Amino acid sequence: MGAGRSVPARSSSSSSTGTEVFLPEEAFSGSISPSLVAADVQLRQFTYADLQRATGYFRPESFLGVGGFGRVYKGWIQVNGTAPAKPGTGLPIAVKTLNCDGLQGHDEWVAEIHYLRNLKHPHLVKLIGFCMEGDQRQLVYEFMSRGSLENHLFIRSRMPLPWFLRVKIVLGAAKGLAFLHEQETPVIFRDFKTSNILLDEDFNAKLADFGIARDGPVGNMTHVSTRVLGTYGYEAPEYVLTGKLTSRSDVYSFGVVLLEVVSGRKAMDNNLVEWAHNNAHDRRSIHRLIDPGLGSNFSMEGAQILARTARSCTKQNPRYRPLMSEVVQTLETVRANGTSYSYSQPPSPRPSPSPTRSPMRSTASSPYGAPYPYGGIGGHASPLRHGLIE
Repeated sequence: MGAGRSVPARSSSSSSTGTEVFLPEEAFSGSISPSLVAADVQLRQFTYADLQRATGYFRPESFLGVGGFGRVYKGWIQVNGTAPAKPGTGLPIAVKTLNCDGLQGHDEWVAEIHYLRNLKHPHLVKLIGFCMEGDQRQLVYEFMSRGSLENHLFIRSRMPLPWFLRVKIVLGAAKGLAFLHEQETPVIFRDFKTSNILLDEDFNAKLADFGIARDGPVGNMTHVSTRVLGTYGYEAPEYVLTGKLTSRSDVYSFGVVLLEVVSGRKAMDNNLVEWAHNNAHDRRSIHRLIDPGLGSNFSMEGAQILARTARSCTKQNPRYRPLMSEVVQTLETVRANGTSYSYSQPPSPRPSPSPTRSPMRSTASSPYGAPYPYGGIGGHASPLRHGLIE
């Protein structure tokens, strides 16, 4: 490959209105392929000046939070095109800016484009466009007005999510994950967690942050081997120990999130997964598992099914974990049978944090009066440490 050689990021023949965009070939490294040429969906190409004006020159009032490879800002653009719009008009967007230090951030930037321009689903966040101008690298997404699931579960100043919304959210997230796994070449998300599940105005869940996603095994392959990346507490044990990655690794992460949603506890609080496997089997122990902020406003039958599903997803042996398509069927049944919603009174305020239920810390301000790190649009993923494989 010659220095400075470029690879087209989309075909100019795919649309009469399209503009052929070139990405430097050396931008692709490791498992990231320059197959952006195969894209059949247009992305808008923004100038850096466009995004400066759209975000008010990245003013503090537009700041949403810090993502995996940079800061995230809210902006406004025209519904069609790339021109900025007056705040409150046009199309709201989230602009993720790349921290220019290091190659990993740029690889993640390319990976996001690679996956999100080709994969379209109601439960995946929509990538609107990008900016690549000089050293500037930005990604432009649809704005998810409710922020991340993490914020709704773990910020104690907020009212707890009603039970029926919890079921709706995990079902949507499961559908997004199942869609990825069922591609001709499966996609392994590799960093499934509550901060990477974003919510729109109607609490529809969408998966975000594809920076460390990668293609899964195909044909006779049983796994792909890779450096272990992700978030401690969510990663499947066999992946952490061996670096062997399969779609069942994502299933394990989903089970951890499902336990967090049911309990209102973080994965690392008193080893939530181990506790659930040892205790959450009958009605009495299920009551100890359920988020106390819900009071009696939940379905015991639905809670038992969700706890059982979470235990199946987090089995030590990946062969005994269900497929995400099977998880979707189970959750659909929960919702359809009316076991997702039992509402006798308004939810009570959250109890004060205890040693086993530590509150999330954040300094970003929210349009809803609570901390608002725009988690999933760049929710941080880093090599696992703690003496494990890197």
